[in-house]
Amino acid sequence: MGDFIRSALGFPAVLFSFALLIVAGFWLLVLLGGAGADAFDGGDGVDAGAAGVPVAVLVSIGVLIAWFVSLLGTSLTDRPWLRMAVLPAALGAAWLGMGIQRRLGRLLLPPERSPSREDFVGRTCVIRTRRVGPDFGQAEVTAEDGSSAIVQVRTDEPGLMAGSRALIFHYDADGEFFRVARFDSALDPYRPVG
Repeated sequence: MGDFIRSALGFPAVLFSFALLIVAGFWLLVLLGGAGADAFDGGDGVDAGAAGVPVAVLVSIGVLIAWFVSLLGTSLTDRPWLRMAVLPAALGAAWLGMGIQRRLGRLLLPPERSPSREDFVGRTCVIRTRRVGPDFGQAEVTAEDGSSAIVQVRTDEPGLMAGSRALIFHYDADGEFFRVARFDSALDPYRPVG
């Protein structure tokens, strides 16, 4: 045990030993509910560039790798000039480990896609107003998750009335409405089976 403590408190491992204590304290705080694992991500709307891997996890893994490499180098070398070479080796190993973790994060944790109005394009809807024209109309559309929404719809076709099924084929972002066309419910790929 004495050799371990001597190596952990020898240069350059001592630099990363204190950093490892700070990381361990942070994760203890996370476990107790005093902080979130994404506390260093910069808040809402900030992309950490790690495809969903929190910055705190990246830094923690980097500190752990640097500490282990520097501890190994400190315990294997006695000469001061060799120990000086351990510091850049530990930093390089940490950088490499964090890069591998980021790549794995991109592969295993695809970025979360937020829903948008364009998700309704290609879906069918049920007309909820008495009529639909080029300047007026509303319809109810069901999203992929099963929730429904009332949306503004427009058409140039006559005859779309309350209860009719229509196909949403375009979203007009300027007017904030959907273009619809008459649709035969037998062709609806999203209709309930049974």
